[in-house]
Amino acid sequence: MKTLLCLALTLSILTSIRADQSEAAKKDLVALQGEWTMVSGSADGQPMLESMLKQMKRVCKDDEATVTMAGRIFLKAKITLDPSKKPKTIDYQMLDGFTKGKTQLGIYVLDGDTFKSCFAAAGAERPADFTTKPGDGRTVSVWKRQKP
Repeated sequence: MKTLLCLALTLSILTSIRADQSEAAKKDLVALQGEWTMVSGSADGQPMLESMLKQMKRVCKDDEATVTMAGRIFLKAKITLDPSKKPKTIDYQMLDGFTKGKTQLGIYVLDGDTFKSCFAAAGAERPADFTTKPGDGRTVSVWKRQKP
């Protein structure tokens, strides 16, 4: 009887933790909705040119993000968030773009109207920090929400 009670209590606690994590993920996903412009970015250790930054746009609708450059799709991905991790994690299941069909693992910070992310190259391990250096295949970007 004690074993069953312990098992029931453990399952109840785990269900509660998952519900809290799910609610936190939903909250962050809602906060990501809308249009964003890139304010800084670097890939493989190289900063993006100002002229490129001005052409980048990110739109999040439901659980999908679409990034365009000069109006052309750069990537489209299904988003999965886990804000319970330190740092918070974000996964992109690529639906369109040069890594279509692959998964990219990343981390993120969401602070009001600023979204910062760091993604590993497709198939590489998740980054642990927001840095990139030549040859690592990582991308770091900072986005600001467009005001309606």
